Amino acid sequence: MNDRERFIATMTFQKPDRIPLHPGGGRKSTLAAWHQQGLPADVSDYTSYAFKQLGIPTPPQAGWIDPGVDFRMVPQFEEKLIERRPGSLVVQDWKGNICEISDQYDVSYLRNAIDFVTRAWIKCPVESRADWEAMKLRYNVEDPRRYAQGWQAKLHAVRDRDRVMGMSFNGPFWQLREWLGFENLCMLLLDDPDFAREMIAFWEGFTSALLERILEHFTPDFLMINEDMAYKIKPMISPEMAHQFLAPSWVRWGKLAKAAGVPVYEVDSDGYVGDLIPVWIESGFGGNCPMEVAAGNDLPAFRRQYGTRMAYRGGVDKRAMAKGGKVLRAEIDRLAPAIRSGGIVPSCDHGIPADVSWPNFVEYCRLLAEVTGWA
Repeated sequence: MNDRERFIATMTFQKPDRIPLHPGGGRKSTLAAWHQQGLPADVSDYTSYAFKQLGIPTPPQAGWIDPGVDFRMVPQFEEKLIERRPGSLVVQDWKGNICEISDQYDVSYLRNAIDFVTRAWIKCPVESRADWEAMKLRYNVEDPRRYAQGWQAKLHAVRDRDRVMGMSFNGPFWQLREWLGFENLCMLLLDDPDFAREMIAFWEGFTSALLERILEHFTPDFLMINEDMAYKIKPMISPEMAHQFLAPSWVRWGKLAKAAGVPVYEVDSDGYVGDLIPVWIESGFGGNCPMEVAAGNDLPAFRRQYGTRMAYRGGVDKRAMAKGGKVLRAEIDRLAPAIRSGGIVPSCDHGIPADVSWPNFVEYCRLLAEVTGWA
């Protein structure tokens, strides 16, 4: 099997020759630490290097495709520094949020997941009806700036491939949170549900139109809906509210994906997701990640409870990776029966933090290779 066939077989509960070996990735601070702990300074592809050190064949890693169709606002807000404070910066990001971050970073860290950056929210871009009407103008499906030159041809060129290629866009909870801010979104769902539904319907229509255009030219191996909507222990809104407000969008996108032959339709959410999994299954999702252990997610327990109705990516406790040794071995042993039962691509349960040392990462790769059949 090639890696694409292997990924699809695993995530759809078929019988792969081996389970995909996708350890997960770190951020800038992680890589900087590893360069001090044994990873050569000129090596950036640390996963391949670790496998080479272990004598393990290096499989391709699941990748994201840029479809050449931009789901983000057009035009974007100006990224700028507003104020310097002792130890921090007040900045405006490309989404129009004004927030405070440590002065060890800059506004570019809010555009991409360069590192683990904590921020304090000061102002969000939609605080009134007038703000909303102005925001909608930035999501014109027909704006030519939204489409890269020759995007259809580029998608045609990767139709026949061996590597896993998927795509994602924001779900309604994630997107409304970016417009309104978390607290304002939660209050809007209670105080003005009709306005919330209007915004959700707008986002659903916009994304569906773009998705339909992409699926005419390319079928991704997975379609992931970004929907971070859970804390530790509980979701941010109740399963009932998720079903009421969010599920219609999830169902619509899932039907479009299924009609186009997309084999894996999944949802990404940090935090404890146990209460949400039934709603996701009912809404058509067949996969979930990253299964954060510290939030209370128990992947083997979920496998017993939901069987083959839900596949997973992630689920390896980053805290066990940091401790290494017997603790890390026990973590892989805990997960092994569920991994071997199918429907799981084991990986770090989020981005790999800098407290996971380079030697522990290499050992983690070795143990993961053993349980997935690569070593």
